[in-house]
Amino acid sequence: ERNRLAELEVLEDAARRESDDLGAAARAQRDVHRAAESEERRLRQAWRETQAELARTREGLTVIERQARETEQRLAAVAENRAAAEAVLAEAEERLGESEAAIAALDNDDALEAEVAAAERETGGHRGTVGEIRQALSRIERDAHVRADRLNAIAVERTRWEARCEDAGSHVATLSARMGETERELAEMAELPAALEAQRMKLLDQMQAAEAARSEAADRLAEAQSAHRESQQALKSAQAVVTEQREQRARIEARLEAARQKRSDEAHRIRESMDCAPEACLAVAEVDPNTTLPALADVDRTLQRLKGDRERLGGVNLAADDELQKLSEQFATMDLERLDVEQAINKLRGAIGQLNREAKKRLGEAFDLVNGHFQRLFGTLFGGGEARLEMIESEEDPLEGGLEIIARPPGKKPATLSLLSGGEQTLTALSLIFAVFLTNPSPICVLDEVDAPLDDANVDRFCSMMERMAAETETRFLVITHHPMTMARMDRLFGVTMAERGVSQLVSVDLATAERIIENGGEGAQAGAA
Repeated sequence: ERNRLAELEVLEDAARRESDDLGAAARAQRDVHRAAESEERRLRQAWRETQAELARTREGLTVIERQARETEQRLAAVAENRAAAEAVLAEAEERLGESEAAIAALDNDDALEAEVAAAERETGGHRGTVGEIRQALSRIERDAHVRADRLNAIAVERTRWEARCEDAGSHVATLSARMGETERELAEMAELPAALEAQRMKLLDQMQAAEAARSEAADRLAEAQSAHRESQQALKSAQAVVTEQREQRARIEARLEAARQKRSDEAHRIRESMDCAPEACLAVAEVDPNTTLPALADVDRTLQRLKGDRERLGGVNLAADDELQKLSEQFATMDLERLDVEQAINKLRGAIGQLNREAKKRLGEAFDLVNGHFQRLFGTLFGGGEARLEMIESEEDPLEGGLEIIARPPGKKPATLSLLSGGEQTLTALSLIFAVFLTNPSPICVLDEVDAPLDDANVDRFCSMMERMAAETETRFLVITHHPMTMARMDRLFGVTMAERGVSQLVSVDLATAERIIENGGEGAQAGAA
């Protein structure tokens, strides 16, 4: 049965290959048939396009022939006009020659001057006619050349279209031949599907018979394979049990060998550490052999604890007495140094207290002096009102204290500096600055735009106070300003001119000297008038 099944499988493979070959041949023939149909459609489309192109060519040729006939007619008319113009020109030239000969044959009599003038006028008219005829002739010649060129171009175009017509006819003949060949191939291929179908049915019958035989053989083969698998499964189970027993035996032997090795190692350790046989350990430990031994974990913990206590005790230090003596000497030295440091700290604290008291005293004196100047200058700048300074002392360091300004401009309630307006803050700040300046004046004082937020009245008060301070302290005030009132109250002005022709210049004006010169000049003028 197996041999028969093998033969059937071979036959089946051969039949399948033949069926595949026939199917591939059928598909190839179908592809050829479709390609032939597409080629036929393309050829029919090309034939229709060629017929349309031939029709358009014939129409173009008809139009060209009609244009050629019209051009020939126009050329004939042009030739007739040219001949007439040449006859008129010859006649005019003949008459002109006769006139010139007659003029030459005549004498220069006065009686003939009128005739000569008339002849000349007639000759001029004939010359104008000749010029017009020549112009018409040149135009006719140009038209003739143009028409000749057009006729040549038409002839070339007609030749080209005739050649294209011949090519189209040959192409149509080729397409007709190819279409005949395609029709013959289609007729031959029309019989091929029936033969292929009959052969396919025959192969299908053979395949069905082979499939039935194969199914029967496959059933018997499946039964034999299932029995074989069951016997293999039983064999594998038995082999697994044997393997497991062997592995278990090997593990037990390995554990036994490890236990023996461990027993030997422990006996060796006991002999090295205890200097006795393992059997004598109970006597050394003073343990009765008849009593129950403690748990191994408890014994291990006790042993580890005792070892730790021994390690913490360490070895015997033979130099402990010397180290104790050295440490005692160091302690005595450090105790003396501590006493010195404490005495120095007490002295330093006393000095700091004295300095703080002195600083507080001097700060109070300076504060009182500055506060007095501040109150006086505040009244001068504001034209009244009152202000004062308040010290905010610090408990830790009197020099780290703060300063609070309480001001009351005329007509207002006392308030801190932050609650005043911009101009009032400026005047208050100027009062404090000048108060500090009066406490310890310097030779020069520079003020930069301090009068910018002030109005004219306050600027006048500021300038008056600055003049009094300059007289009291003999200080030179350098004021940087743009306010005209401040500049008018100064003794000398320094400035920079506007750039003229790209160049700026420094300017210095001594207003005090100028005022004296003006005053002296005024007195001299009055004396001269007297």
